[in-house]
Amino acid sequence: MQRIYAKTEEIIQNHKPAALCIVIDTSGSTPRKHGAKMIVYADGTIFGTIGGGSVEKEVAEMAVKMIPSGRPAKVTFNLEKDLGMHCGGRMEVYIEPLNPLQKLFIFGAGHIGKSLAGFARELDFAVSLFDPREGIFEDRAFDGFTVLNKDYFEAIDGVAFDENTYVVIVTPKHIFDEDILAKVARKPHQYIGMIGSSRKVELLKKRFLAENILTQEELERVDMPIGIRFNAETPQEIAISILAKLIDVRNTALSAKP
Repeated sequence: MQRIYAKTEEIIQNHKPAALCIVIDTSGSTPRKHGAKMIVYADGTIFGTIGGGSVEKEVAEMAVKMIPSGRPAKVTFNLEKDLGMHCGGRMEVYIEPLNPLQKLFIFGAGHIGKSLAGFARELDFAVSLFDPREGIFEDRAFDGFTVLNKDYFEAIDGVAFDENTYVVIVTPKHIFDEDILAKVARKPHQYIGMIGSSRKVELLKKRFLAENILTQEELERVDMPIGIRFNAETPQEIAISILAKLIDVRNTALSAKP
């Protein structure tokens, strides 16, 4: 059983799409009893077993279909009637997609970036911070995070973006923010937000459109100025406003899945 739990944690941390299947109730003759577990990966391969045969095949096929939705379900099988299994008992199986931690890429590890990283980790984001400044990651507050102390643009080329990636741009210089945005906006992502005043944002939009860097539609997908609007002043308060936006986007995306 411990191997199943260790594998589950590995799947979540490594962003692998999969589902955990647990036999939660049985009656009569069944190939495994309640408590049996298996993991089904998106390609249909399995780890562990709930008894083999037709019921395991059926559960695996259902799990593969459920993984993209992220929604769990409970299914019941009368083994002989539903699956032609001569043991003839009944099995109830709970199938739960293992939602991977959403990747949060924070460009800029200053006061806001550091505060956001700490808050976001507590709410199940897998945080990576990128900042080329010398000594920036010597602060013990960064222990346990993935950090890249290199040029922002080298960092972008060295990491994988996908549809569950969240990007926050909070570097110390406006030109860095704008250049990073130009480079990441067309990569796969769930969310991109950039810090800046309303005036800075309007100037950026005009320049990006005039120079054909991004389209109007692409610019509208960027949250800028970043975060939920409230009277935030300190770096910690600004980080909370950003985190609130990330939570809103994440929960909205999950609720929209079929």
